[in-house]
Amino acid sequence: MKLPIRNNLIIELHVPDFEIVKEFYRLLGFESISENPITATEPGYLVLKRHDDEGDTILNFYGGNEKVYNQAYFKNFTKDTKRGYATEITIPVAHIDDFYNRIELKIKGRIKQPVMDKKDGDTLWRDFRVEDPFGFYLRFTELIDWGQ
Repeated sequence: MKLPIRNNLIIELHVPDFEIVKEFYRLLGFESISENPITATEPGYLVLKRHDDEGDTILNFYGGNEKVYNQAYFKNFTKDTKRGYATEITIPVAHIDDFYNRIELKIKGRIKQPVMDKKDGDTLWRDFRVEDPFGFYLRFTELIDWGQ
């Protein structure tokens, strides 16, 4: 039995270009629900949302220009460091095969693993993996009960 995900976690991804973010994530079914402009003194902030039968996924993006490289923590890394190194962002989706078939050709070069059957003990599911333009590793998966 699938249990609904109840989680207060907020993901905030630091990126140098909101236009690239919006263009790529639009292909995955996300739409912009909020965007604060970049000013001379403040970075921008972008909120994207994806809705399907499994629920809503919201991703927040900070920065939007070269100033993101001077953020207090991330300035310790070179600009060419993959933004999502050693992190996987898991996004549950309904009808994973249909979703994959709709986006496969649009993001072909970004797919790191096609839809595959997975098994952990008695739990079976299907998922696929994608890398976004800034190196964030996205896992689109059928909803399973992580609380088992």
